[in-house]
Amino acid sequence: MTAQREQEFDVIVIGAGAVGENVAARVVRGGLTAVLVEAELVGGECSYWACMPSKALLRPGTALHGAQSVPGAAEAVTRTLDVAAVLKRRDYFTSNWQDDSQVKWVQETGIELIRGHGWITGPRKVEVAGLDGNSYSLSARHAVVLATGSTPTMPPIEGLSDVEYWTTREATSAREVPARLAVLGGGVAGTELAQAFARLGAAVTLVARGSLLGAFPAEASKLVAAGLRADGVDLHLHTGTSSVSENEDGSLTLALDGGRTVTADKLLVTTGRHPALEGLGLESVGLALAEGKGLRLRTDSTGQVIGAAGDGNPWLYAAGDAAGKVLLTHQGKYEARATGDAIAARARGELNGNPVPWSRYARTADDHAVPNVVFTDPELANVGRSVQQAEKDGYRASSVELPIQVAGSSLHAEHYEGWAQLVIDEDRRLLLGATFAGPDVAELLHAATIAIVGEVPLDRLWHAVPSYPTISEVWLRLLEEYGL
Repeated sequence: MTAQREQEFDVIVIGAGAVGENVAARVVRGGLTAVLVEAELVGGECSYWACMPSKALLRPGTALHGAQSVPGAAEAVTRTLDVAAVLKRRDYFTSNWQDDSQVKWVQETGIELIRGHGWITGPRKVEVAGLDGNSYSLSARHAVVLATGSTPTMPPIEGLSDVEYWTTREATSAREVPARLAVLGGGVAGTELAQAFARLGAAVTLVARGSLLGAFPAEASKLVAAGLRADGVDLHLHTGTSSVSENEDGSLTLALDGGRTVTADKLLVTTGRHPALEGLGLESVGLALAEGKGLRLRTDSTGQVIGAAGDGNPWLYAAGDAAGKVLLTHQGKYEARATGDAIAARARGELNGNPVPWSRYARTADDHAVPNVVFTDPELANVGRSVQQAEKDGYRASSVELPIQVAGSSLHAEHYEGWAQLVIDEDRRLLLGATFAGPDVAELLHAATIAIVGEVPLDRLWHAVPSYPTISEVWLRLLEEYGL
């Protein structure tokens, strides 16, 4: 028999992933009470099925290849990857899919936790079907925050719904490596996992309707494609998949454009994600969500959802993937910090209307400086705008590009291949964007992010002298190429 429990909090957060945790922690730090509502593991997708396990699967192969790329070290490498050891390390970084430590952190932070499925029933009202069998009726004095993450978007391929396939969850939690793996999708997740499983011993085929990593400059993605091919990944780019069928032995066959077929023991579908907003009761507060590429909300710079019914005061917010703007964990946590601080400030009467850009309450970086790393080998890292995006946004933009050929890269690895690009606002002589491709270039990215956020003039950036001999010397070469 279920019991109906009524409770009131300052803030209700639906979703206890990294984003929800950060929102709740910020409002508690601001003197408010908060409750997290979560139906799965506290810590969310990144901790158990995305960022952490995928990078744990990738890192051993990158480390091994790094050693094989340096004479002296290469001669000492006599073995291939130990698959069991890699999977064991992956299990460690997911805490064996147990959330005890995350729950302990929630409790120690002073946040309440209700395990169950929550949905909005009216302004500042949330119902929860508790996993303990109880029903909870929650009221928020100040805000309800949606931090429900995202869910995979499945392509309309004939036969796909009739077969068993992997999404990123099944791939990152796999207990064994399939002999043959087919990957649908040439984005970040598909590219990373294709290389991870290839280096763990699978024969991998990747099929993509468009180019590989098409959101990045072609010169950068070409280096990643070469890295995949060097690992034996069979790439079918600009290729559609018309159907998927199961064979008598349990394997799957993909029918591709042009009459070609691919047979695999497992199929991984990584064709995008969309905000997980279904079943949240948004229609109860007057939000008609647009169909198409998943459901979408409109939010302001603090994360306030525009158009939600209420008393005219901000009360419904969205952060992270649920907000639908930038589907990256680190950017979602940034949004969460801004949103949590804005909610607390509004509750204290310290914030009215829209905050000033670049203040602690505004998500300004979402529009100017979103860092992104593809953890393949070679790595691909970029931040800010491409030339095309800059021109679309009204900037008079130029770019400067160079291969990464400096003393530091030559020392880093034999036959090091890399590429770098800066995108420049010619009117203000400021950096608008940067891209780096090559082994271990992710560590170059934060310098570019700081330069963009801080609006460091190129004439001043010229005085930021890179240490010799490091890969960072490419900054000097890029500025010299620009004419400084």
